[in-house]
Amino acid sequence: MCPWGWFRALFFAGWTSLALLLLPGAALASAPDEPAQLLKYADAIKSENNAEFVDILKKLGDASATLPSSQQLYLRYLNAWQRGYSGDYEAAIPMLNAIIDQSTDVTLRFRAGVSAVNILAIAAHYDEAYLRLSQLLDLLPHISDRDAIEQAFVVAAILYNQAGQYDLGSSYAEKLFAEGTNGANACKGVQLKNEALYKSGKLEAFNNEFQAGIDTCVKVNEPLWTNLIRTYVATFDIEQGRVAEAIALLKKYYDEAQRTHYPRLMSEFDSILAQAYWKSGDVVDARRYAQSAIDKSVKNQITKPLVDAYRVLYQAAQKEGDYQSALAFHEKYAAADKGYLNDVSARTLAYQMVSHQVTANKLQIDSLNKQNQVLQLQQALDRKAAETGRLYVALLLSVLGFIALWAYKTKRSQLRFKTLARRDGLTGIFNRQHFVEAAKSSLQYCAKSAREACVVVIDLDHFKLINDAHGHAAGDMVLKRAVSACQAHLRSIDSFGRLGGEEFGIALPDCTLETALIRAEELRVAIAELGEDADLDFTVSASFGIASTTGSGYDLRQLLIDADNALYEAKREGRNRVSACQSRTSVGVQSGSNQV
Repeated sequence: MCPWGWFRALFFAGWTSLALLLLPGAALASAPDEPAQLLKYADAIKSENNAEFVDILKKLGDASATLPSSQQLYLRYLNAWQRGYSGDYEAAIPMLNAIIDQSTDVTLRFRAGVSAVNILAIAAHYDEAYLRLSQLLDLLPHISDRDAIEQAFVVAAILYNQAGQYDLGSSYAEKLFAEGTNGANACKGVQLKNEALYKSGKLEAFNNEFQAGIDTCVKVNEPLWTNLIRTYVATFDIEQGRVAEAIALLKKYYDEAQRTHYPRLMSEFDSILAQAYWKSGDVVDARRYAQSAIDKSVKNQITKPLVDAYRVLYQAAQKEGDYQSALAFHEKYAAADKGYLNDVSARTLAYQMVSHQVTANKLQIDSLNKQNQVLQLQQALDRKAAETGRLYVALLLSVLGFIALWAYKTKRSQLRFKTLARRDGLTGIFNRQHFVEAAKSSLQYCAKSAREACVVVIDLDHFKLINDAHGHAAGDMVLKRAVSACQAHLRSIDSFGRLGGEEFGIALPDCTLETALIRAEELRVAIAELGEDADLDFTVSASFGIASTTGSGYDLRQLLIDADNALYEAKREGRNRVSACQSRTSVGVQSGSNQV
């Protein structure tokens, strides 16, 4: 069933509220015996006491054949919710969609729909998640149920924060308070508001604001959200050098966080503890908690805790002199970090694409409405023969002008999206996909005319250290300046693209290996000179790997592999240098000075 279809069905049938991890109402004092009451009780405690919730599902599942069909669907919904809670997103989504299609209970269908929106976002189905969210928010003006309104605000705040739209996330958190919310939703509203302010760098009184959120969540007995807030407090303490305080806070509530059985929270606790112990010099505990964070992470999902855990394991192995393990962990860390950054970019792009799609749809609807108005006016004009000519022409010109304007704006949007799809959002050069296309085209041209071509792979040295020591803003500045420095030495026929993170690629058509070595050395010097700028207090350098069609052929994949091997040769030789691969054998060209 299409996303718009189930939202329309819910709108015309009626509303209620619930979303994944969002629980209206309070739990009963003790578990009842009747199946209907037991289902409601389980629903109310599913994140507050997940272990008991799972036990109840098993008990009800054993007797599911004796339950009425409505209660069986309710039980299926709770099982689907638990699948999503435990990290099995690919199983949870079709289960929830089946409930939306099959249930006649509009309340249950809505709850399944909201849970599906959250799980779609968590499972990286961002396009569908943001499209469903947009449709949900469009229907809010027609909703009178307060719980439904509050839950929609919570879902919106969560997803907009995930997309980096912190102003939007903060605004929907504030709308919760404008509704006079209390209980669990008040806890979530405080947490989401603080999260938006913290991640956007606008939080002024960190400890006070987050302690108020913790107090609110403790009061309504929401251990999941309470400990989620504590992870921000611990992270902030580590950033401020209060490592002992961070460890004490996380250890104090460690067991409580584990009892939630929520993989992301458990992995987050372990990952932050691993970082704290590493900063305190306790390598043994740092390694132990880092491995625990990896073991508890969500299957087949790259998260920030996973990235940080691999980094701690890499640093610990390197410190102990176990360079083989250090290299293995560094490869996993680099892959996880690149995957996480790509995931963040995909989430943001999905929000932008859905936003533009919704805008285009609204323009199209406005156009259809205008056309309907024209038809109505034409019918009226038939009764007024004397005025028909002048009025018809005027209206027709207006409609044509509107359609032309709409077509022009639509075409501009399409061209803009095409440009965005080809360019890297930070540096403005080709993204990986378009670089590959441009490089292949250049290689085909050189192959037909038997001309030599080269491919250069560039990697900024110790870039993660720059990010860690000086912040991502400094890292972004270095990336942009490095790109500008390289562009000054490139020809118009050269293809320059960002392959990911701090790695770049250049395709040099009609260029011999000897010439490519000279040009790569010019680029290396240009990048190294960036560290001489007065506004930079750290060294900037890059390593280069070159492959030529003479030794590697005209297949871009093989050229990239050989250039990458040459790059790693440059890294092993001390970085800040150029290395070339000839006939699949790496030949280093030393340049610059070694860097640590």
